[in-house]
Amino acid sequence: MQCQELLVQGLSVAMILGGVLHFICLMKSHAAYGRYVDTSGSSMMVPARLAWLLQELPALLVPLLLMLTTDGNDGIGRHLMLWTFCLHYFQRSCIYSLLTKGRPYPLNIMLSGAVFCSINGFLQAHYLLHCATYHSTWFSDACLLAGLIIFFIGMGINIHSDYILRSLRKPGDISYKIPRGGLFEYVSGANFFGEIVEWLGYAVATWSLPTFAFAFFTICFIGPRAYHHHRFYKEKFKDFPRSRKSLIPFIF
Repeated sequence: MQCQELLVQGLSVAMILGGVLHFICLMKSHAAYGRYVDTSGSSMMVPARLAWLLQELPALLVPLLLMLTTDGNDGIGRHLMLWTFCLHYFQRSCIYSLLTKGRPYPLNIMLSGAVFCSINGFLQAHYLLHCATYHSTWFSDACLLAGLIIFFIGMGINIHSDYILRSLRKPGDISYKIPRGGLFEYVSGANFFGEIVEWLGYAVATWSLPTFAFAFFTICFIGPRAYHHHRFYKEKFKDFPRSRKSLIPFIF
């Protein structure tokens, strides 16, 4: 397959614009899943574990399918960064989904998430396999090394923060508590912060429009969730640490 440059650019720009629109909408009202679901509504609900699996899995399967059907692209650069992308979604779809204790959420939210993951999985995989170019000194490039370090730091923060959140609930418990420990001592959205750091590292390592667009969309989409969670904790708990920020330690 030849590089579809116009398609890559179009999808990247659309993702950036979609991120801006999501940010505007989500700052006004929170997304209708998790703690913000109206369970009295008529929407069909999907168990959290199944929803996370089906929602995130396309972002793993689509790149793997493209790798298996692509001939003559055995460069280490292409596959290193694509496997890095797949690593995150393997963890989210095959590990996180089995461990989560979240509430069921609407079918339409799950389906929209699956569509986004499918499109983004294609965009990232097609760009890396067919469009990206790598020089002979690429493996020692400072952007690559710095980006990979940032990515794995963010992934560690994200996984550890998810573990803290799961530990807050005993079996059958659906109540919310103030998360403590790790980066939660500084921000209410430590898990979101970790994922944002991941994709910023990924964008730095690959230094391209599609990866920047994805990192930008991630900030716009889950950044407001951290803000709404922070406000939720402040309103619900009188002993909430007032020095804690929403998303960025010591800043916001």
